[in-house]
Amino acid sequence: MRVVFAGGGTAGHINPALAIAGYLKEMQPSAEILYIGNKGGMESRLVPKAGFEFKGIEVSGFRRSMKPSAIKSNIKTVRLAATAISASKRLIKEFNPDLCIGTGGYVSGPVLKAANEMKIPILIHEQNAFPGVANKMLSKKAAAVMLAIADAQKHMKKGCNFIVTGNPVRGEIINADRERARAELGLDERPVVLSFGGSLGARRVNEACADIIARSGTDGKYQHIHAYGQYGHWFPDLVKEKGSDISKCSNLDVREYIDNMPICLAAADVVICRAGAITLSEIQAQGKPAILIPSPNVAENHQYHNAMALVNKNAAEIIEESNLTGEALTKMVDKMVSDKSKLESYAANARKMAIIDANERIYNIIMDVYSKNKK
Repeated sequence: MRVVFAGGGTAGHINPALAIAGYLKEMQPSAEILYIGNKGGMESRLVPKAGFEFKGIEVSGFRRSMKPSAIKSNIKTVRLAATAISASKRLIKEFNPDLCIGTGGYVSGPVLKAANEMKIPILIHEQNAFPGVANKMLSKKAAAVMLAIADAQKHMKKGCNFIVTGNPVRGEIINADRERARAELGLDERPVVLSFGGSLGARRVNEACADIIARSGTDGKYQHIHAYGQYGHWFPDLVKEKGSDISKCSNLDVREYIDNMPICLAAADVVICRAGAITLSEIQAQGKPAILIPSPNVAENHQYHNAMALVNKNAAEIIEESNLTGEALTKMVDKMVSDKSKLESYAANARKMAIIDANERIYNIIMDVYSKNKK
């Protein structure tokens, strides 16, 4: 069995592909896998690190602007689109796959298009409630369109073979236990708030969280774990300006990056975060009440749609960035924590939305398409 994966640009497209590829390899040890991504993109580092063969093509995305620099960039994008398809065909011909699986991002478009033109079955996995352009364009050609969220179907072409599979979720997330996690982190029975804005850090999220963290440093009401990200090293100074020295507050755990997320997530009573698809799938798997702050700086504003899928099920609250202040965030946390029955309702509704067997569902679809193609 030989399979090509394509997806990139952000971890939200890459990690699902790696999770699917990893599970496929676990179930079919003899399977051969090639990952085609963007030269120099994040995937060019993450894929080899995960143990899979990587081949790069040159491709770029469109910029939504009429500035001269954006127009120049878009002209280059159009030129690269044609060469990317021919480059993809060359790599696909050399590898001779049975299937091609795309997980989104502009690099997946030319790869899936090339595979389809070469009569190789293509499958699509869409992580978000609002599908990306590449996935929408190619959905009619796919043998299966695997959706993380059923709401995505209404934004895609009619007549596709839609199957709701969920997003792949790490076993460590699914199996993490609240009491063991709190004991491991040395936490007591006070409420635990977990907040983060991504590996790079989100300035507006950091600025808003500084208020509630500074207050907790003073009154000790909450235990708070916060990651400020790669570009947020100014954050401890901001909290200090607001009245709390993080280094002297035992109830505050503030760091650049959370490298033990399964443990921290399991320990939390409330989570404050962006609305990336994989993050939300992990929150659902753990059944965690959340305050979602969608990033406005993503394609098709898809994080807003991701967030609303939970909000509409009474599984989370939302604060759009245009309305985000430290005061608004603090009030919402206080309101949620003070109403235990409401908190339990959020948790139960989030858990109801979870699909924890996504890997198995996706694997079964892959094998079904593979077996039909082999007949």
